[in-house]
Amino acid sequence: MTFPQACRLMAWVVLAPLLLGGCSILREFSPVVEVRTLPAGEAIEAKRGDILTRGKLSDATNQTIRVAALDAQACAKPISTDCVQALAAVTGVGTDRRLAALSELWLAQAEAMKPGPEQQAAWLETIRYAYAYLFFGDHAPGERAFEDRQTQVRDWYNHAVERAATDMFEVRQQMPSQLLVQTGWNIAGWELKLDMRGARLPGSTAVPAELLPASSLSFRGLRSLYRRDGFGAELVAVMPDDTLTAAPTRDGRPAARRNQRPPPWSEMPAPSMTVLLHPEGDDLGSVLHTRTVRLTVHDPYVESAIMLRGQRVPLAANFTAGYGVWLARAQFNRQSLRSLLGREGGIDRPHVYLMQPYDPNRRIIVMLHGLASSPEAWVELANEILGDEALRQHYQIWQVYYPTNMPIALNHTMIRRALEDTLAHFDPSGQASDFVLVGHSMGGVIARLMVSSSDQSLVQLASDQGRLTPQQIRRIDPMLRFEPFPKVSSAIFIAAPHRGTAFAGGRLGRWMAGFIRFPVTVLEELAHTLAPNAAASSHESLGHIPNSIDNLDENDPFVRAAASFPISTQVRYHSIVAQADPQVALVDSDDGLVPYRSAHLPGAQSEKVIISGHSVQQNAAAILEIQRILREDIDLREARSMQR
Repeated sequence: MTFPQACRLMAWVVLAPLLLGGCSILREFSPVVEVRTLPAGEAIEAKRGDILTRGKLSDATNQTIRVAALDAQACAKPISTDCVQALAAVTGVGTDRRLAALSELWLAQAEAMKPGPEQQAAWLETIRYAYAYLFFGDHAPGERAFEDRQTQVRDWYNHAVERAATDMFEVRQQMPSQLLVQTGWNIAGWELKLDMRGARLPGSTAVPAELLPASSLSFRGLRSLYRRDGFGAELVAVMPDDTLTAAPTRDGRPAARRNQRPPPWSEMPAPSMTVLLHPEGDDLGSVLHTRTVRLTVHDPYVESAIMLRGQRVPLAANFTAGYGVWLARAQFNRQSLRSLLGREGGIDRPHVYLMQPYDPNRRIIVMLHGLASSPEAWVELANEILGDEALRQHYQIWQVYYPTNMPIALNHTMIRRALEDTLAHFDPSGQASDFVLVGHSMGGVIARLMVSSSDQSLVQLASDQGRLTPQQIRRIDPMLRFEPFPKVSSAIFIAAPHRGTAFAGGRLGRWMAGFIRFPVTVLEELAHTLAPNAAASSHESLGHIPNSIDNLDENDPFVRAAASFPISTQVRYHSIVAQADPQVALVDSDDGLVPYRSAHLPGAQSEKVIISGHSVQQNAAAILEIQRILREDIDLREARSMQR
């Protein structure tokens, strides 16, 4: 190396620290804070993103960690409690800010853990700090009503309760049966107290078979999912299989020989519920140190809000999930076809399904499906009524599932009896409010019979056919003579062939009718009714009994006679008529099966014509019309009550 090169190297060694220091000095002259404009989506994500939505801590929690002089990288590590313990001990950070951050940190811990006692403890810690933030923080919930942070904390609480409750349920299911009746036990180092007073489970069943988080359920085949934002975990209590299946199937034995039939009703076998977990304590300090938590169960149809720490708190609810689970698992589609054809595995008598626990203060909507159908026919309408707050407060839904192969007169009689038995069970004192009947297609014909008074025409018809003796006719008198069903105030007939249809008497209708068979149980029961002392095989001598398709023929004597029965003057009735081709004059039109002339009823309070095929009950316009009629009924009742 030459002397000049050595000098230059020595100069760089001496000047380098000065130059680097100069860069630091130069940086002092640059802006301390820089700003950039975020797209709307990125800005909202920054405010609302959290451990649940993006898998990492929210910006607000990270800011709290930095303000508390904690190591952000250490706090981001899963399954480490060092950060939460350090943050819990920090002073000088606002209470709300600290409690919210601790709730999310514990939630992150729980999400990273494997199922077991440690994870259960982490869920309960998440609940503890979220509960403390919401009710013992610097501000009341109402003061933070529009804050994103409170919404985040509420979501963390609801999610942790959902996970903790379902995990606790699994633990409880594994306990010996004698311990299931206990209302308290220890879990994950916590004492759990169980308060089931708000739960309304079907029948006498004490324990569900499954407890499903509603938030994890996705449904195909439903237009809308109806729920209510609020406090608590939205769950579905799935009852044992024998209460979840469709109506009881026939067992092949004649009804007269059975010692006891199952009841003709079922309560919703997958009820929705809202669950809360309350850490015990009357102040912030006691809540943060308690090891006791109380679990309460609430019926969303009964309670929309509760008073909690002096605050009126809206309860979360899901009104679609339980209904959707029931329909998805009941397999009505297969059973209804077997019933129509009279095959094994179908049903041989009507069954009433209560869509929610019975409430004597709510009016009853009775839904009657049509030929070859089932409660699945009402999936959209029932869901819309359950999801409409005003209608939900005034109405409860009963769906009648009946074998659509039977003669209309027999089904009408059996449906009346099933409804009477259901009322006698749930309302023995007769306090029930009035009924609203909603019938589609053949169900509309049956609904019309339920609000009509018969004359002597059916008795005369039975006599003229010459197959029955006067004594036998007297035995089937309830099928031939009847008055309007008590307490029915309104009826909605949808695409109902009141005067029959040419389709039923046509070639295709007759071909279909030829496949229909009545169950042996029904034939033997009819034979026993007509000839109590005859042998069981006497049903073979009954001859041809008209089935449902026979009765829907426009030339059938029964449907022609029934069309003339007067409707009760106490019943307000409405018609919804489908018109398949809008280019055809209304009076000459049909819906593909039912002509307008058959569906039209003079004297109706309203008649809505909808461009649709026969399954118009699923049409959004028809559902809106039914909702309008139901709301109109509410207004009329309220107006009458004010005049008294």
